[in-house]
Amino acid sequence: MRYPRVGGVSASAATISAILDERGRSAPLAQLRLEGDRYAYVPAVAGMAVGQQVSMGPSAQLHEGNAMPLSSMPEGTRICNIELRPGDGGRLVRASGTSAVLFSKANGRAIIKLPSGKNILVSDRCMATLGEVAGGGRREKPFLTAGARHHAMRASGRVYPRMRGIAMAVVYHPFGGGRHQHPGKSTSTSRNAPPGRKVGLIAPRKTGRKRLARSSAEVSK
Repeated sequence: MRYPRVGGVSASAATISAILDERGRSAPLAQLRLEGDRYAYVPAVAGMAVGQQVSMGPSAQLHEGNAMPLSSMPEGTRICNIELRPGDGGRLVRASGTSAVLFSKANGRAIIKLPSGKNILVSDRCMATLGEVAGGGRREKPFLTAGARHHAMRASGRVYPRMRGIAMAVVYHPFGGGRHQHPGKSTSTSRNAPPGRKVGLIAPRKTGRKRLARSSAEVSK
C-alpha cells in the first residue's frame, strides 16, 4: 500500500474502483485504477466514493482525496498518509479517523503537527493526501461481548486477555496473592533479576510523580 510513482510536474489521474476492508487494518482501503489498467492502494479518505476521480502530483487541485507534495499545499492544511522520506509511499498518519496539520514550510522543509501533538520536520518533496483518513469514530462503538474483542485483538496481533499480576495467585506472579489486590513489594525491578521475577518497572530511571525543582530563592532561604 503506497503511492503510485508520479513523474514530471503534471498530475496523474486515477479512478476509485472499490473501497475495501482489509483484515487487521483499522482504515478502509481505496483501490485506485490508473492508466494502463494498473492498480494502487491507499488509505481511503473520509468522503471518498466509488467512481470518484482523484489526482496525484504537484499540479493536483486542492481537493480532499488528492495527493501532492507538501510544497504544493498551503499552511494549515489537514493531511494524512504522509511520506517520511520522498518516495517511500506514505508512512505517517494512516490509522482510521486521524489527520495531521501542515504547520509551516521554509527552506525546503515542512513542519507537521501529528495527531499525538508532536511536531516533526520532513522534506517538502514528501507526498501527502488532503483530508482525514476514513473510519473515524471506530473506537466509539463498544465491543459488548468478549468474543467480539477477542476476534478484533486477534486480527491486529495483540495478546488478549491480559490478566493483571495483582489479580493472580502468588504461585503465578510475584505481585499475586494477599487479602486484597496489591503488589506487596516494590514494583521496581533490577535489570539482572532472574526470569519470573523480572516484572513491573524494569530498571527505571525514576518513578512516581514528576516533582518541580525548587527555585534558587527558596534554596537560599
